[in-house]
Amino acid sequence: MVLGLLTCAPPSGAGGPTVVKSSVISDFKIGSDEKRFGPFEFLGGLEMVSADRLFGSLSSIRFRSDETHFIGVLDTGHWMTGRAERDAQGRLAALADIEITPMRNRVGQIVEGKGYMDAEGLALHGDHVLASFEQDHRVDVYPDPGFETSRAVDTVPIPFPRKSLRANRGFETVAVAPAASPLKGGTLIVAERSLDADGNADAAILDGPLKGRLALARFGDFDATDGAFLPDGDLLILERRFNMAEGIGMRIRRIKSSEIRPGAVMNGEVVLQGDFGYQIDNMEGLDAFKAADGTTHVVIVSDDNHSILQRNLMLEFRLVD
Repeated sequence: MVLGLLTCAPPSGAGGPTVVKSSVISDFKIGSDEKRFGPFEFLGGLEMVSADRLFGSLSSIRFRSDETHFIGVLDTGHWMTGRAERDAQGRLAALADIEITPMRNRVGQIVEGKGYMDAEGLALHGDHVLASFEQDHRVDVYPDPGFETSRAVDTVPIPFPRKSLRANRGFETVAVAPAASPLKGGTLIVAERSLDADGNADAAILDGPLKGRLALARFGDFDATDGAFLPDGDLLILERRFNMAEGIGMRIRRIKSSEIRPGAVMNGEVVLQGDFGYQIDNMEGLDAFKAADGTTHVVIVSDDNHSILQRNLMLEFRLVD
């Protein structure tokens, strides 16, 4: 989603090598050296800028199995690939090898403008990459490897009438469950603020043995912007708040795997929360992966909407509880 009060006109271009300059963020809570926040330990982060006008508007990110290389989607209709560099203590130090390339539709066309290619969600699913789009609501399938230059090879059916989905509040979360979880590798989508009759956010399991519709409970004026499954099958949902009365905020909810089933209203527990007293911005992307030492790491990123008033952030935590 774009925060309309803060946006500038989105850039366009063919993409290519991008130089990104990074400043290290040492503390999550501003003015405090505290590292433990509930079940999360803050490991470090980056604030990133680039002279390339394509850089920014990062909606979702997924790390490869090497914990270093990643794929992202920009809501301007672009892929972003690269790798995270770390210092001697394993903390985020910089981004390198950044490539930004335009996404293609089902017939291989590059379509300018957010009306058709407003990419918001991303998931790695075997030898495919799934990308969700707002406004023209859909989940497209791309080959992996080769997604950067390929057309979308398929579109996954969504069990909702398009007219029921709000134009700029569609499916921002696409997450693939572990094969050993109750969903057995099924794909979950969650809407930002397309709501059912009870005011809960629309959600669906698109495939697998538990295929069907469900919902995410909404409270506190927060909207879901991304999510990722943990190795045990629980789900982390990243949510973002922005209003003039309270300002910007973010939180993460942990939803038990037993809640993720057709007909359910997922709720879960808030396990991390922050506002302007923390190093946050318009937080839109979240990924979780198992590190080499066996611990689970969680990375969240922000969407700067190509605005001089916002920042591109990447923050990393260790899940310790």
